[in-house]
Amino acid sequence: MTLALYGIPNCDQVKKARTWLASHDQTVVFHDFKKAGISRALIESWLQHVAWEVLINRKGTTWRALADERKGAIIDADSAIVLMLEAPSVIKRPVLVTPSHTVVGFSDDVYQQLFKK
Repeated sequence: MTLALYGIPNCDQVKKARTWLASHDQTVVFHDFKKAGISRALIESWLQHVAWEVLINRKGTTWRALADERKGAIIDADSAIVLMLEAPSVIKRPVLVTPSHTVVGFSDDVYQQLFKK
């Protein structure tokens, strides 16, 4: 199974996901979207599996630092994509992509279910 994990290496949730995946013998390709960037096509592929509201991290400092007018302008997938391309740190992390799933955020329980043997 080919796995890709998207995020920022110093993010606590990304660290937890990477540790969990390694301890469960899951080989994963890590993509640091702050350094390597992110594309509209990639975000759109995630949106085929999860809602744009799930991808926007409204609890993070990047979101909180936005002007209220900017926050109010995020009303649909298109406006959310534009924001995610401008400020990738607003994306909830990590994003784990498997051949059949896209999982946003880290949850031990969700990962256990996903990788049941």
